[in-house]
Amino acid sequence: MSQVEANGMVLEYEVSGDPSDPPLVLVMGLGAQLIAWPDEFCAMLAARGFYVVRYDNRDAGLSTAFDGITPDVMALLAGEPTSVPYRIEDMADDAAGLISALGLRPAHVVGASMGGMIVQALAIRHPEAVRSVCSIMSTTGDPSVGAPTDAAVSALLVPPATSRDEAIEQSVAASRAIAGTGFAFPEDQIRVRAALAHDRSYRPEGMLRQLAAILASPDRTEGLHGVRVPFLVIHGTTDPLVTPSGGEATAAAVPGAELMMVTGMGHDLPVPVWGDLVAAIAANAAKAP
Repeated sequence: MSQVEANGMVLEYEVSGDPSDPPLVLVMGLGAQLIAWPDEFCAMLAARGFYVVRYDNRDAGLSTAFDGITPDVMALLAGEPTSVPYRIEDMADDAAGLISALGLRPAHVVGASMGGMIVQALAIRHPEAVRSVCSIMSTTGDPSVGAPTDAAVSALLVPPATSRDEAIEQSVAASRAIAGTGFAFPEDQIRVRAALAHDRSYRPEGMLRQLAAILASPDRTEGLHGVRVPFLVIHGTTDPLVTPSGGEATAAAVPGAELMMVTGMGHDLPVPVWGDLVAAIAANAAKAP
């Protein structure tokens, strides 16, 4: 892994594949590190002819942290965002800075959950930086779409763990709560990934700041109307954290966007659908000039 300075941040990143191939940048979601993109999934993308870059967002993993800043969530919910240190748009600027710093402009970009919000904002704010966009299990920022179920919210909004074992159990429980109904829950794999993530970096305060960034960011619907690159939206039919209307609204907002609904998928990336997802991402990228 390596680090690069971008948009005033230090971003940890990792690459795989042939540097001569078209670049594809993966952007992860709330509180998640770059390793949340499984190695095998990245290898499948590289095998389809992409130079794959995954990185830690600010306040996650080994990238710049905003330690010591605690957003006032109650004030934020009341419409007062002054305690929020950054927004989704700033994280999109990070992605643009990373793409430029690594000499990858323009790049294909794929974002999951909050990462989907980031690549949406990236396409709006930095159209010259992107060749194609794929937004997975995400939404536009319009509060009337994609609202989570109460059970999904409750599973995520738990007090920070006080031990490694507790952190792993919390991660497994949260993953189970937001998984889809169409696939067996891979508890052993999730437990291993949770342990790896905890040992690499445990930043519950960073997750809170990222959540505040989501809540403080404006609706991207109008901006998405102006996006003119190949745009793929992937969403699970049983996603309880960002319910399907979020993906449907995203696709409706972008002219010519393709919507791929995955039966039984929740707020996760089940191994049995990796082949279909990779094929769809590659097909969307192939539409780019």
